[in-house]
Amino acid sequence: MRFYNTQHDYYCGIDLHARILYVCILDSAGNKVVHKKIDANPDALLDILAPFQDQIVVGVECMHCWYWVSDLCLDYAFDFVLGHALYMKAIHGGKTKNDRIDSFKIASLLRGGNFPLAYVYPKAMRATRDLLRRRTKIMRHGADLKAHVSNTFSQYNHPAPNLQLRYPYAREEVRNRF
Repeated sequence: MRFYNTQHDYYCGIDLHARILYVCILDSAGNKVVHKKIDANPDALLDILAPFQDQIVVGVECMHCWYWVSDLCLDYAFDFVLGHALYMKAIHGGKTKNDRIDSFKIASLLRGGNFPLAYVYPKAMRATRDLLRRRTKIMRHGADLKAHVSNTFSQYNHPAPNLQLRYPYAREEVRNRF
């Protein structure tokens, strides 16, 4: 696991959701400079980050809606890091959890050099990445269904069918066996 440990004057942790952001900015001494909830709007985020241009790193946890924050940071030359969701869960898990606490913990992990890095996919590769992830999910779902059919045959002590279930005649054959 790699950690982000570059030093900056300010560290921004964002607890990212589809419609809202919770933003926490810490200075190098660990004092809160900004800690507020905003709409998931590029202009609102830029208003908060603009005073810290060239002095701040922005960190978010890897989840489904990080693309636009990454692109915004790239367009406006803010340093951006993406946190590995699984490792971050292990590091900043606690009994009390809410968006305000999460944004502070993300900023603190950045400041302390304990922010586990994930790969920031380039904009040109994201569509392919998403397509492959969806295809994998569909393929797993299909495999689960085929395994279920095979297990059902085993339950009734029938030999497993050697059929291609993608064809209508094969599905009809399975129905007729029961």
